[in-house]
Formats: sequence, C-alpha cells, structure tokens
Amino acid sequence: MTDGYGILVSRVLAGANHHDAPSLASTLDRSDDLARLARCYERRATLRTPPPEATSPLSVHGVTFCDMTDHALRLLRQDRRLAELAAFPFDFDLDRAAHGHVEEVRLASGGPLEAIAGDDTGGTYFVCADGSVLYADSEGAAGIIGSSVDETLELVIGLPGWRGYTRLSPDEGEEKILACVAETEDEIREYYGIDEERAELRAALGFPTRSPVELVGRLRAALLRTEPEFVLLNADEGSAYDRIGPAGAPLWEPVLAAGRADLARLREGDRTAWREVAEDPVRRRITLRAAQFDRAEGDLELLRHLLRHETRSSMSDELRLAAVLVGLRGDTGDLPLLFEVRETDFDTACGLGGMPEPGASADELQRWARTLDESMFGTDPSDEPVSTWTDLARDQGMTELARATLIRELDNIFMDQSRLRRPEAPRALATAPLSGLARDFEELGDLPQALRAQRLYAALQETAWDRISARHTLARLEREAGRLPQAVDSLATVRNALATPGDDSLRYWKQVGLGRFIAEEHYRLALALADASRPEEARTLLTAADAILGELSENTANGIRELAELTAARVREAN
Repeated sequence: MTDGYGILVSRVLAGANHHDAPSLASTLDRSDDLARLARCYERRATLRTPPPEATSPLSVHGVTFCDMTDHALRLLRQDRRLAELAAFPFDFDLDRAAHGHVEEVRLASGGPLEAIAGDDTGGTYFVCADGSVLYADSEGAAGIIGSSVDETLELVIGLPGWRGYTRLSPDEGEEKILACVAETEDEIREYYGIDEERAELRAALGFPTRSPVELVGRLRAALLRTEPEFVLLNADEGSAYDRIGPAGAPLWEPVLAAGRADLARLREGDRTAWREVAEDPVRRRITLRAAQFDRAEGDLELLRHLLRHETRSSMSDELRLAAVLVGLRGDTGDLPLLFEVRETDFDTACGLGGMPEPGASADELQRWARTLDESMFGTDPSDEPVSTWTDLARDQGMTELARATLIRELDNIFMDQSRLRRPEAPRALATAPLSGLARDFEELGDLPQALRAQRLYAALQETAWDRISARHTLARLEREAGRLPQAVDSLATVRNALATPGDDSLRYWKQVGLGRFIAEEHYRLALALADASRPEEARTLLTAADAILGELSENTANGIRELAELTAARVREAN
C-alpha cells in the first residue's frame, strides 16, 4: 500500500481465521491485534505426510538438546500412545518436526535451533541452546513459552488454549484468569474432550496439577525472556518475527541500570566510586545519562567532577550534557571551569560554541543551558533517539539488546518508508537513518543486517553521486560477507552509473576521494576473486579497475598504485 507519492506506507495484513483450528476460535474473537508481519502461507500439504523413520536432534558441543532436562520429551518419543495424546487434543505433534517450519528461520543471535514439534496451524516448537522453547506461528510471530520442553508440555497440556492468554498477567487477578480459561476450554469441549486426556497425559509424564493462574504466570515470565536473546528472523529476508505477548521493559531501562547504580553510589559519597566512575569512559557516560533523567539539587559537585573527566573523550554528547547540567544551576563560579572545558581542543571549542564566558551573569548561563537542554536533552528518556540507547547498550557489551532493537528499527522502515519523509518536502525521503543503521550493524559484526540496510539505502538514492557512493559501500560489504558475485554486480552498477550518470553531480569524481575509493574496491574485489579460485572474474575485474585508475588524476591515483600492482601480481598467479 502506498501513499499519493508512491511511498510505501503499509502492507495489507491477513490474520488467522476460524477454520484454522477450533482452539483458536476464542482467541480470534477476543484478539485486539492481528497486525503481524504479512507472511501468511497456505498450509503445506506435506504437513500431513508421514515423517521419516528417524530424525537427528541438534547437538551442541556433543550435547543433544533433548538430553538436557526434558524427561517428558523422551517419554513421548518412546511411547506412541503418549505422542498421539500430545498431538491431539493438545496440538503438540512430534511428527510435524520432520517437516520444519513454514519458512526457513534463524535466531538473530546466531544461536542454534532444533524443531521438536509442530501444531495444526503451521506453528513450530523449537528448542534453543539453553533448553528454552521458542514457539513460532505461521503468521510471523514468535516467543519463548517455556524454560524447557517439560515446562512447555506442562503449559500446552494444562492450558490448551494458551495462545489466547499471551497478554494475560497474574496482576489481573485470579478471577479474570480463571474465567478466561474456562471460556476457552468450554469452547474446545464443544469439539472434543480434553479432561480425561489431560489427566492421562499428566500422570504418564509425571506432571503435577498446576492451577491456570500459575501456568499463566509461568507463560508470561517466559514470554518476557524472548528479547533480546531469542529474536527469530526470516532466514532469507532477515526481518524479525513479531513478539508474542507483552512488550517488556523499554530499552532505556536495562541500558541505564548500571548508571543509576553508580549515580546512587556517587550521591552516597563513595570515594572509590567517584574515582572508578570518573576514570571509566563508559561508566562515566552512563552515569551522566542517569543524572540527566534524575536531577537532584545536591548533584552539582559530582557533576563538576564528571565534567572535568569527560574532557578526556573530547567532544561527546555527554560532555555537552555535563556542561548543561552544571550550567542549569546558574552558579557563575562555574564559568571558569566551563570555559576551560570548552577550550580543551578544537572540537570542544566548536561543539560548545556560544557558551557564556567568565564575567557573564547567572541569567545568561542558565538561559544558555536551558536552550540546549530543551533542544537536545530533556528529562524523559523515551524522548531520546533510539541510537542513544543502542550505542550505550553496545558500549556495555549488551550486543543482543542493541542488535534486536536495530533490527526492529530497520523492519519498521521497510514496512513504512514514509517514516523517512522530510516534513518540509513530502516527496523526498531522508535516508541518513538507513546508512546509520548499516554502520551500526557493521560495528556489531552483523553483515547480513548491514547489507539489508545498505541495499535499501542504495535503492533510495537520487543523484548519481549518491547512488555510486552507496553502491560502492554495498559492494564492500558484500565482499566482506563473502558474497562475491553480488559484489561484482554492484560494481558493475557503479561503472554503468559512471558511464551514464544522468546528472552533473559526478563532474569531479576523477579528482576526489570517490574515484580513489571506487578503484580501490575494484582491486580489493579482484584480489578476493583470485583468492576464491575465480581467475576469469578476477581478470575481468582487474581490467575494469585499471581502466578506472587510468581516468583518475595523478594525485588521486598515486594512493592506490601499490595495491594495483599487488592485485595484478596475484591475478597473474591465480591464472
């Protein structure tokens, strides 16, 4: 679906329907949100075909997943009667595991998955490396529903309508939970029995009888563990499955947790903390962010302390923040300190330009600080750009938290490109967020996601200069990811654009860095092709690289002649 300017704003979504399974009827009737990713597939006929005689469970470091804690799963695999009971009426069908999921999937973290069962709506139960069970439905949503297969089986047997309870919380009270469960199970009983079957299966597997309230609580706790470690991706597209159940804490809460703890220690006068936090650039930044959102009258001395030490990082957002927090107090005695901080180096002099100098009044100091505070900082962490929190998460080693957030940011842009629209020019898109995402993913070492962002960024560029620059970066990422044929194609697109640019933005490409970067990437890809035993392609690309080098100005070309000679020798050797 596009708007009047042809910009993608939405996709038409199709949810499950009442014909999928009787147990879903009440869920669908009560559902407030069917806005899942548009990945609905026709149920594959192979789901009904007999499975192979045996399957090979996934093994990690010599330990098979089902050998960890899951006694009940082994019993199901050994006893056909029990396996049939689990499959019907509780929709945990071991035979469906042989057919896999409706599409190829992987964890964003790169962790292993083993499909152990499926259900009659096309959903799949996966075991993760730590034994947790991830359920993925056929509509593009997934979530952890148990810490083990045993716990998951207790859930699906005790709450056969569990899919309708993923938004329930124990805080809603026993009465509401029991009423919801009773309504669902009464509807299921209209189609088939569950009570005798549940008693038989529980007894055979050695499960205790747990109340629906307890099971709902366990389900909610499991679902809250889904992110960031267990984000499921479409393996081909790289887009994330929607999250089943509650959204969890906002990103800034786990990111700020350590900073809040350090801020509390500083306020208590812990001199060891004063030294350690000030000398650690990451702890210092996070503590300043904590102080941004928890402002106290008695913080001035510790803010001065952190400000002095933040100059070691030169011009940073946190240096500006510390200066603002000090300036808001309106103490003219701080003007010499602020001036000294501003004059630390050229970058700080530029970044803190406009700061009142010694001799200014308290009103002038506060007015300067308030202006910056209102335009750049504020007191609500939810108003901060997502990049603030993903950068701080990455700096603290919270790699999966940063990755999961960035993937969802990229998915949101793919689903609705109007998010990039420039307010002042509705027909134009501001594509810088995409190049920023590509860089963020590259810094995380996630080249597949970096490629997703860079491809879309390249596709949205308008001038020849921007298209070539974006395609050059795309070729580099493809080469580094080992996708050499794709990199060859991207550089061919670059050469075509150089030949027929369509505008005058490339007038000086031969005299500037862009020309050097293009030639350099051609040589580096030719080297990679030679090393990959693709001599013909390497020779062809070397010829193209030499042609580009011949067009560059002498000064521009001199910087890559050594690389050109090295590449030529390597290609000759490969041939």
